[in-house]
Amino acid sequence: MKKIFPLSHQKHKPERVIEAIKNDIRKYLKRERSKKLPEEADYWDFNCRFGRESDQADTLHSAEIIPAIDKAYEEKWVQCYIEIIAKPAKREVKVEQGDDVEEVGDSTD
Repeated sequence: MKKIFPLSHQKHKPERVIEAIKNDIRKYLKRERSKKLPEEADYWDFNCRFGRESDQADTLHSAEIIPAIDKAYEEKWVQCYIEIIAKPAKREVKVEQGDDVEEVGDSTD
């Protein structure tokens, strides 16, 4: 999805316009997450960008888009550009360090 959303409308209250934009974003993310994954992938990751225009957009995490829309509304932007591109990804295994791991039941009280 690459889209410019106007943050105001002549017939609708600004709060309803913002809620409609958030709803569109949530529906798009849900639809993309429900698509079938390739065999080598574990989950859908998203490349997201947000800004006033496409050339001014900054990279964000998908969880940061909704708060960014709220911030744009508070700063009275006329419009905002949102880009969300789904990509398959594979989880990486986290390695525990031996010094940080505390064993349970090994106390000598």
